[in-house]
Amino acid sequence: MLTGKQKRFLRSKAHHLDPIFQVGKGGVNENMIKQVADALEARELFKISVLQNCEEDKNDVAEQLAEGTGAEIVQVIGNTIVLYKESRDKKQIMLP
Repeated sequence: MLTGKQKRFLRSKAHHLDPIFQVGKGGVNENMIKQVADALEARELFKISVLQNCEEDKNDVAEQLAEGTGAEIVQVIGNTIVLYKESRDKKQIMLP
């Protein structure tokens, strides 16, 4: 579980990132969860964009992705989700 200070730190790190995944009409499926988990292991922190044609609520999408990958939800703002998961092999971000 992330503290408020850690979430603030991660939000500042994620501010300059562009979304690398998009959730559209199909919603969240097993293949997407696997790809997000692989990307989290490589990057630790990234953004996901929820498109307007997505039938699910953005908060539900964030919960499903976090639960499926074991990640932490840093922020849901607008149609953008920021996820963080500490890498086992390539730790890049040192949390305060």
